[in-house]
Amino acid sequence: MNPETKSSGTSLLGVGGLAALACAACCIGPITAFLGGLGVLSAVGAVWVPALAAVTVGTLAATAWVLRRRRRAATCATAPGPVDLGLPTPPPGQGHAGLPQ
Repeated sequence: MNPETKSSGTSLLGVGGLAALACAACCIGPITAFLGGLGVLSAVGAVWVPALAAVTVGTLAATAWVLRRRRRAATCATAPGPVDLGLPTPPPGQGHAGLPQ
């Protein structure tokens, strides 16, 4: 075995290890910040669960009330019929000018 080959293999391994350490040092900050944010959100969520449950129940009750009012308003609406558009109409017995009756 050539000693020169062994030396370059060791230096290559050392450069790879150094690159791995540099990558870990670079990425540890954002990963730690992300995991810390998840922890804080979990803690806030645990505190706010009862309040969120109350808001959910209130929202469901309000939705049911609005839908019930709409249904009542729809049943009280008048039956469809002719709609007055406010256009002038000829007197009874006379057709439109030039049109047979």
